[in-house]
Amino acid sequence: MRHRYLTADVFTDRIFGGNQLAVFPDGRALATPEMQQAAREFNFSETVFVLPPDSPAHTRRLRIFTPQAEVPFAGHPTIGTAFVLASIGELRLEGEWTRFVLEEEAGPVPVRVRARDGRPVFAELVAPRPPEFGPPPPARADLAAMLSLDPEDLLDEPRGPQGVSCGLPFLLIPLAGRDAVRRAWLRLEVWEKMLALYWSPHVYVFAFDAEHSGHDLRARMFGPAVGVAEDPATGSAATALGGYLGIRDPRRNGTLRFIVEQGFEMGRPSLLEIEVHKNEGAITEIGVGGASVMVSEGTMEIP
Repeated sequence: MRHRYLTADVFTDRIFGGNQLAVFPDGRALATPEMQQAAREFNFSETVFVLPPDSPAHTRRLRIFTPQAEVPFAGHPTIGTAFVLASIGELRLEGEWTRFVLEEEAGPVPVRVRARDGRPVFAELVAPRPPEFGPPPPARADLAAMLSLDPEDLLDEPRGPQGVSCGLPFLLIPLAGRDAVRRAWLRLEVWEKMLALYWSPHVYVFAFDAEHSGHDLRARMFGPAVGVAEDPATGSAATALGGYLGIRDPRRNGTLRFIVEQGFEMGRPSLLEIEVHKNEGAITEIGVGGASVMVSEGTMEIP
């Protein structure tokens, strides 16, 4: 049986940048093993299968697969799927901003799509859960060895490593600068001993040292636990980063904004925009958004 799919580049405003995404706009005829096989065939960081929502108050239900496993929440698939469905008329846009709610395993995810001349140009999601903070991370020297870096390349408290989740857990590891981010490379044999069974096996390194004016941070994500050696843009990690930055920022009220560079070392430059809303010192909402562009359309023969 032939199944329609579309692909998009997410967190970029130009083709061949950002993070690749495949979307099957109607996944009702596919079973879980077939979804996993299709995702493995694309070999993108994620592939999405769109289903009718469980709740009539919501817009669609998403199942998200890496080449190796299904994940409960992911940012670039959420944003990219909203963009794709709006582009092909599956989601109706009304005015400049249109709000949808997409169901994922981690919970309902509010999404807003911005339109220009009736076409989508930007989408942002709200993290499905407030930030949760994990147990103490491994020692800084051990993390440095895992990343092929020197201990001095890793920051210490108050900006030390921390596990954070807004639906998918990441170990956030702040580095001394952009050069350390560039040099970082995950040693799988060390990762397997240290993090494979840790609360947050996904590794997100970043530095407060962006390359381009107007941006705030540079980041990379390594996800061997789900079959992703390196990800060009990771929206779920950006929500976790929003939690990390939000609890450390002394401002008690208002909206904190950050722009993150990711994927530059892979030749797929991506920009992720983070908003952290605070009230009386508490984080009330974390949003992540970016642009997307359509790339291709086709059908896949799935027996």
